[in-house]
Amino acid sequence: MDLAVLDQQMSSNKQPNSHYCFVCGIKNNHGLRITFFDNGVDQVWCEYTIPDHYQGYPGVAHGGVVAAILDEICGRTAMISDPDHFMMTAKIEVRYRSPVPVGRLLRIMGQMTRCRGRLAQARGEMYLPSGELAAEALVTLADIPDQFRVDGVLEDLSWKVYE
Repeated sequence: MDLAVLDQQMSSNKQPNSHYCFVCGIKNNHGLRITFFDNGVDQVWCEYTIPDHYQGYPGVAHGGVVAAILDEICGRTAMISDPDHFMMTAKIEVRYRSPVPVGRLLRIMGQMTRCRGRLAQARGEMYLPSGELAAEALVTLADIPDQFRVDGVLEDLSWKVYE
């Protein structure tokens, strides 16, 4: 993805957060608390600085945290036109291109690449401040099975856009 072109194309449609999700939960004291935005069509993005307490090797983000961020941004591509459309990861393939530093602002992008019925595929990319691709993921998503769907208004369950 060309970051300069994406900077011009991206609008600021803020996506919902929850209270306790590891990646987006605003009340999760152990989580990442990331806020996501989308372009209203097929792309999701965020900027995030991974804190020191999520490092694996000294100065380098733990690969599981990198994978969690890429997994989340890919899953959120299904929510662009319907913020209540939850999908779960059926398969994820992560490629680590270079060490991801802690304490540096990263740019993370997700794009829906295919959507057919109850399955979808999305691609996620994590960029260093230099614009170098640090990690990427290809994710296959599936609709949440009926027995795991939440009844009621999701906003009442803390799923909403927070100021």
